[in-house]
Amino acid sequence: MKAIVLETGALTAERTDVDFTDFASASAPRLRRTAYLMTRDWHLAQDLTQTALAKMFASWSRVRRASNLEAYSRRVLMNVIFDHRKRRSDLIVAELPDRGTGNDGTPELHVALLHALATLPVRDQAIVVLRHWEDRSVEQVAEILGVSASVVKMQNMRALARLRALLGEEFPLS
Repeated sequence: MKAIVLETGALTAERTDVDFTDFASASAPRLRRTAYLMTRDWHLAQDLTQTALAKMFASWSRVRRASNLEAYSRRVLMNVIFDHRKRRSDLIVAELPDRGTGNDGTPELHVALLHALATLPVRDQAIVVLRHWEDRSVEQVAEILGVSASVVKMQNMRALARLRALLGEEFPLS
């Protein structure tokens, strides 16, 4: 009888590992891209993504029942990024990757935007990245960051105004 219980437990643990592996494989590119936009360093983005996934795996039996795993994973990633920024106060400046992160605009446009984005406070960066790069709604961004929708709207407006001031009014910000 114990052997059957152990086998069932092993199958459950194996299934849990498969579920997490499937989730991590599907989510890692999206999380890594978000982390890169926040840090401008592919290697650090990979490390932060792995840290976020490790934190999720540690509590996967509870987390996997979350109503929105995508939003939960973004929240964990943002917390990891915020924690990293608190521990490390210097600005990380890295080379851009060989291939672009999008199909719009020129490389110069991307470089200018990334440099301007790096001047924003970390929460404003998160709002701009989630709201405009990942095309999340105000409500989704508010849920991910754990703030109200009005805070997202106000900080987004101020962050875009600051980006316009840095880049010039002719720069195409939406």
